[in-house]
Order: sequence, then structure tokens, then C-alpha cells
Amino acid sequence: MVLHSDLFRVNMAASIVSQTVARGLRGASAKHLFLDKFKCAQVSSRRWLNLQEYQSKKLMQESGVTVQRFYVADNAPDALQAAKRLGAKEIVLKAQILAGGRGKGVFDSGLKGGVHLTKDPSVVGELANRMLGYSLTTKQTPKEGVKVKMVMVAEALDITRETYFAILMDRACNGPVMVGSPQGGMDIEEVADKTPELIFKEVIDIFEGVRDDQALRMAANLGFKGPLERQAADQIKRLYDLFLKVDATQVEVNPLGETPEGQVVCFDAKINFDDNAEFRQKAVFALDDMSESDPTETEAAKWDLKYIGLDGNIACFVNGAGLAMATCDIIDLHGGKPANFLDLGGGVKEKQVYEAFKLLTADPKVEAILVNIFGGIVNCAIIANGITKACRELELKVPLVVRLEGTNVQEAKRILSESGLPIVAANDLEDAAKKAVAAIAKK
Repeated sequence: MVLHSDLFRVNMAASIVSQTVARGLRGASAKHLFLDKFKCAQVSSRRWLNLQEYQSKKLMQESGVTVQRFYVADNAPDALQAAKRLGAKEIVLKAQILAGGRGKGVFDSGLKGGVHLTKDPSVVGELANRMLGYSLTTKQTPKEGVKVKMVMVAEALDITRETYFAILMDRACNGPVMVGSPQGGMDIEEVADKTPELIFKEVIDIFEGVRDDQALRMAANLGFKGPLERQAADQIKRLYDLFLKVDATQVEVNPLGETPEGQVVCFDAKINFDDNAEFRQKAVFALDDMSESDPTETEAAKWDLKYIGLDGNIACFVNGAGLAMATCDIIDLHGGKPANFLDLGGGVKEKQVYEAFKLLTADPKVEAILVNIFGGIVNCAIIANGITKACRELELKVPLVVRLEGTNVQEAKRILSESGLPIVAANDLEDAAKKAVAAIAKK
């Protein structure tokens, strides 16, 4: 799920939650990696692929995974027709936005809740009419909420028992791993912390795939009995087929449920994708819903930059997520507030440096810019040339503090010193943070 405004987030291909479980770590502390005041969350390499719930369900459906019957609609009459067409005993209507907490959200139409259950199909049209075109505010959306453009009309099924199941890439095992628990429908980290004996793991041989005995063992560990054990094992194998088919780094089903009618159903799923496979997963990546993304983040992603807006006034221009977090941390330590998290990554080019400065200077909150580069893969001279070009062409009007170390650093420092630009050089990260904070204090 996407978190906004004051929540610091850089995505990880496989969620830290599932990796914590898979490696048998206890406690939720691994999920929180940054200063409390930045209310940090997930960490990673680049902007992630955002799929709506119905899109994930459709991918599962296409791989033979059992999901609830559903339709999507972008207007109230179509939603009403979908409800009638389902012919279900009970219907669930869900607003389709990327943020979590929909059930407890509020629409600016006055409607409470982005998820509604009803046994009367005729009320679906009225409910959809108060959802579509209106903004839904939840604990994970911006204050103004997110406009709902689509609703999912699905068959509501009773669940007699909920389990947790996930397949994810795990470095410790050099490949995919199945993780499951009979305790589903709840925070899996809590299960791992309080009852680690209820977390089960099966390492998958990437050449062999999921063996029948592995699937059956996992199904039994999840608590499925009799005919349901074989049915659950079949669903597990189909989920692994989906995992391979779409180049996923994670397929997480919570809950994988059991119905009174004796069905094993994937009620809710989260799929993470390998960005490196975009070239052969064009159909999947074409589903990417960027309408709810921050426009600056979307623009940054075009240049392979990782940008997260924060609430301070010192822009951070860094290479590497770890160094970026340390930079934000030390700025705060010296009384400043970071305005953003901008990670250049490794194979940076001069044009990216220029575009990064365009993004930073477009933020009216920015009163100073701190560049902190450690050149391992990165050539510091490329950074220096990009900085001087950006300063001249963008007519930079805020103080600029630069700390460079590593590959070709002497040439980079020469470029900056001979540029004639009012660039403040720093000896180390602490010196850079102090100078950036001081520069704002002088204004």
C-alpha cells in the first residue's frame, strides 16, 4: 500500500514484512529503519509498480487461482448491472484506490466507508454513485483524499478460516521461498513475534519448482484437512506458476481462506514485480496506475531517480538509499529539516544530475541544497559537470553545499572550484549538514 505526506517510503521489491517472517526474525523493528519523526516505512530501489486490487485479482484468475467472482465499473449504472449479473447471496462493493484503510475511510460525498456489504443488489448503484467521482480519505491518503474512478463489485463469501501464504525471493536461500501460517487475516509480523512456531517455510528449487510433497506439506501446515488439503496444494502450485509467469518478487495472499462450501479462495493479494523484467512484462507494466502517485515522484522515475518529498527546507541530493537516510538523519541532528529524499543511484549520467536539480529547485519549500556523493560506481566528475550546468542554466538562487568523495574526486573538485559559482565545499557529511543549516540561518 502507498503511504503519503509525512510517511517516508522507498519501496523494497519483497516487503520487509515477509522477509522478516521468511528469515525467522522476531519483532516488527526490522520494518522501521529511520528516524521516528519521519515515520519511516518500507525501503528500496526504485518506484514500484502500482496495481489496483481488481488488476491483481485478474492476474491470479488468469493463472487459475481461485478468487471471488467480480466485475469492475466506472459508473453507477454499470455497477448496478454488475451486481445483478453476479446473482450472489451477498455483494461487496469496493472503491478502487491504492491506499489501505478503505473500510474506515470517508468520502467527501458524506458516505462513510470505501467497502460496503449488501444482500440487496438494487442499492449498489446508489452506493457507487456516492463513491465514483468523489475523494476517499483514509489513514494512508493525503488529507484531501484520493478521487475514486473505479469500483469493484464482487461476490461476498463467508470465511470459516483464514491462513497466510506468500512466495518471495529470499537472498538467504538464493531463490524463491514459500512462507505460510495457519494464523491469517492479521498482522503476520505479530504472528512471527508471538508464535514463531506457527510460521512455516519451504525453500523452492528454482529448477524443480514446487514439488507435490512440498505443496501438500505446506497445505497441511496451514491447517487444511481432507479434500481441502489437496485443493490448497493445487492453489499453492498455481500461485507459484503466477509468480514465475509475471516475474514477481513476491506474491502474498492474506487471507488464503476456507469457505463453508468447501472452497479454498485467495481473498486478498499483494504482488510485487521485478522492475528489471519490465522489457518482457510489457502487458503487466502497462497496467501501472500512476494517477495516485505524486507528480514529482513520477517525473523523477522517468529519469531513474528515487524521489520522496518531505516537509523540511534542505533538499538532499545523494547517491544510495543508505547514504540518503544518513544525510537526512544528520541534517535533523544539527537542527535542520530535510525537504526530500533524492537518490541518484549508481550509473548516473550528467543529464540525470541536471534533471534532479530541476526537481529540487521546483519545490518552493527548498531554501538550501545539500549534495552528498560517495563515488564508488559514480564518477564524481560527472556529478560536478551536472551541477555546474544546472546552476548556470537554472540560475540557482539558493545556497548549495557540496560534499564529494571517491572516484575522480580531485577532478570533480577542480571543476567546481574553477566554475566561479558560489558553491560551498564541505569536508565530510557532518560539515556539510552544519553548513547547509547555517546557510539557511543567515538568510
